[in-house]
Amino acid sequence: MSIRVYSEINLHITWHTKDSLPFINAELRPKLYAFVKNKIVETDGVFFHGIGGIETHVHIAVSVRPSLHLDEWIGQLKGSSSYAMGKRLQWQHGYGVVSFGTRDLPWVLDYIKNQEEHHKRGLIHERLERIGE
Repeated sequence: MSIRVYSEINLHITWHTKDSLPFINAELRPKLYAFVKNKIVETDGVFFHGIGGIETHVHIAVSVRPSLHLDEWIGQLKGSSSYAMGKRLQWQHGYGVVSFGTRDLPWVLDYIKNQEEHHKRGLIHERLERIGE
């Protein structure tokens, strides 16, 4: 791969707990978010922007280099986070990933940061909440 590459690949990623059960409680949440953020920051070619969610799922905003094998990387994030939380946390199969423009980063981060409010008020954005099976 060329070392002279310019890219703006911004991604919003989400995945759910197994059977969408409320595993991500107030005690687990900060530990989980810190672990996932650290794994992302340690990944060469990935820039962390934000993490949030509710009891049943997480949302992450990152920028990535074109060389990242996205499916494999997300699988590793899910697996290692489950293991790190003492297997008290199980993830559903699949995930959702949506690209967005750099100009939309503040909006996406606001959406991630205010997940509880969005869900309570029913103001979710389907595009950012969908996952695969």
